[in-house]
Amino acid sequence: MTNARLGEALGLLGIGHAAARVYPVLLELAPAPLGEIGAAAGLTGPELTSAYAELVAVGLASAAADDQDVVAPIPPAAGLEILGRHRAAEVDVSRLTVGGAFESFRRQRLAAYNDDLVEVVTGEAVGPRLRQAWASAREQIRQFDSPPYFPLSGATEDALATLTRGVRQRVVYSQASIELPGNLEEAIEPCVEAGEQARVLPSVPVKLLIIDDAYALVSLSIKEADVHNTLLIVQPCGLLSALVALFEQSWQSALPFHGRAVPRPGGLLPADRRLLWLLWLLAGGARDEVVARELGISRRTLFRRMEVLMARLGARSRFQMALQAQRHGWL
Repeated sequence: MTNARLGEALGLLGIGHAAARVYPVLLELAPAPLGEIGAAAGLTGPELTSAYAELVAVGLASAAADDQDVVAPIPPAAGLEILGRHRAAEVDVSRLTVGGAFESFRRQRLAAYNDDLVEVVTGEAVGPRLRQAWASAREQIRQFDSPPYFPLSGATEDALATLTRGVRQRVVYSQASIELPGNLEEAIEPCVEAGEQARVLPSVPVKLLIIDDAYALVSLSIKEADVHNTLLIVQPCGLLSALVALFEQSWQSALPFHGRAVPRPGGLLPADRRLLWLLWLLAGGARDEVVARELGISRRTLFRRMEVLMARLGARSRFQMALQAQRHGWL
């Protein structure tokens, strides 16, 4: 794994930039005095002390009293699991906070009157407004994607046309999006291959489409959307800012997803490309039966494939397998 990719992975876990500079040097030079590690990383004095203390605090490095102490990395499994849980808890708190703010907003303003900040769109009007939103994007689209979907023909073509126009597209898919039969091959993969930046979370807090920084389309909730087919069009205001912040925090915590089009990393033979695809699906949170279906194999064969991967990576669990796969540059 390159230092850049390792730094990005550490950043997703909430580790600071300076500490992320020290860690790859520690892996390369340790055991060595802390001062030597810091010099190689371009850090000295209080900045080095603070950065290294952060690595010690999260369980990635041994403690050091001064620059002359010999330091070394610590096996990361326990520390990374704690970090991962901490980041997930932060996202959950953000969801609750934004959800509560929105419910308060809706009670105080939507129920009282309809003004220029929020427009309610229902029924057959939803489809044209979604299509209009995609066509109006000029710089970027940010989206939380999860079933149920409004029955809109040509939705994938609209997204591809937007990418062709040079509009940056970032989408956080829920696990349910990947598991929906046919959705991966017919909707997600074509967009990823066309340049969409995609990530995956076990679930997303709301169905959301943010057009540039101009406005957002929000379903009242995923559950309600299945019954009412109702959208809120949110114009620039505090609520729009909160929705943008929620997306960005969820994006940082989500797992990058590149589909079948990922470049084959070093260390894998051509015959193992399907095993790499298996890793992407498992890391994305897909269930065993979904992974087996996408690969066209039985669950029994799937378990054998996983045993091969775990043995090759020296892992005893799927969590360890994902961590080791990242260190090898496979994810």
